[in-house]
Amino acid sequence: MSATSPLHSWPFLGRSKPLAIARAKGAYLYQQDGKEILDAGGGAIVVNVGHGRQEVAAAMSKAAQNTSYVLPGWMTPEREALAEELRSHWLPPGLTRIHLCSGGSEANEAAIKIAVQYHAAKGRPGKNKILARSLSYHGTTITTAGVSGHASRKLGLEGLLDKYPSIETPYPLRCPLGRQEALGYYIDNLKQTIAAVGGEKIAALIAEPMNGSSGGAITPPDGYWQQVAAVLKQHDILLILDEVMTGFGRIGERFGLDFYGITPDIMVAGKGMASGYAAIAGTYSTDEIAQTLADSPYDVMFHTFSSLPSSCAAAVSVLKILREEELVSRVKKLGAQLKDRLHETLGQHPHVAEIRGEGLLIGLEIVKDRETLEPFPLEERITDKLVGRALNQGVFFYPGGTGEVRDMLCIGAPFIIGDKEIDKMTAALQASLAEVTGS
Repeated sequence: MSATSPLHSWPFLGRSKPLAIARAKGAYLYQQDGKEILDAGGGAIVVNVGHGRQEVAAAMSKAAQNTSYVLPGWMTPEREALAEELRSHWLPPGLTRIHLCSGGSEANEAAIKIAVQYHAAKGRPGKNKILARSLSYHGTTITTAGVSGHASRKLGLEGLLDKYPSIETPYPLRCPLGRQEALGYYIDNLKQTIAAVGGEKIAALIAEPMNGSSGGAITPPDGYWQQVAAVLKQHDILLILDEVMTGFGRIGERFGLDFYGITPDIMVAGKGMASGYAAIAGTYSTDEIAQTLADSPYDVMFHTFSSLPSSCAAAVSVLKILREEELVSRVKKLGAQLKDRLHETLGQHPHVAEIRGEGLLIGLEIVKDRETLEPFPLEERITDKLVGRALNQGVFFYPGGTGEVRDMLCIGAPFIIGDKEIDKMTAALQASLAEVTGS
């Protein structure tokens, strides 16, 4: 910092000195002094095949040498290869249409636009409201920030953001009627909200199959998604499934829709699609929706840097690695092993309210009182302290929560970890909790 400025030069706000990473390999990050950090958060729960895969870098280099920039609406060998990879090996039956973007925020906004345009093309222009959930995160654009149930990321923007009708996020641990009544409670809330807003006005519900980092991998009660899908169908409300975080193997299945046995009208998935090697995400939908729009005067506008050939090449390489090394099935086994280990060591910890999630999307909710679920005061910044102490132990965990709902630690490690890394994560969590909470 200069003598005249209290801020560091990077990032934009520069409130604190950024952690300097010199290189990364496998599941580890390396600081400039050589210190090793286990990337248990996978960055922002992005990295699935691990850092430093030379085959991915080579694919990107070859693509960049072949074509640098081509209009997103035109075809290149890299785009054609990605479409083939997705349709042949990843996308569920019915979700055949692919719209590529540069990230999850763009892709979720595209999904919202498509849903509203679809109803308009069907002669229902008044069916234009998007139903959201109370605890959620869908992106940082004005629309996706507005639709997200994430209080801390709306601070200072409240007067700019539109308000969206919202249902309660299924949160069995904190269900007002208790865990055993959670399914009925949250389905009743959905029905009541639709009745209050008017089903004839609602275009779509946007929701994560399993709540991501905003809620620390909150898992809905059994049967929730099947009942939600049935209610939405009754009112001709589309389901937009936000799989930006859960997609491409993160929870031990190709997508959350496979895990829960549901069929959305539109799915959004990114992050692990290219494992962080390139900025890419997709909005995937049905032939029927695409045909309806194609027969209308409406268009689905591209972003300038969506579907860059080098990004498409990175995604193809990553998706092939996931398939050929059978990493998705590996994630299921690793996730079960990790959860068992966490329950053994921290399951009865006085400040751990719940250990939840699937595969390598695991959340720990930290509370002041395990019995009453009373949270620590916001000003104690428990999550920040835990993340900092764990870094001192050589492990990075991704912080979760929304400010109102807080103190979640998320594990989103690369799919290539093994016993050594599970031991290291567990030990770091134990030591950090003991240091921060005294227990």
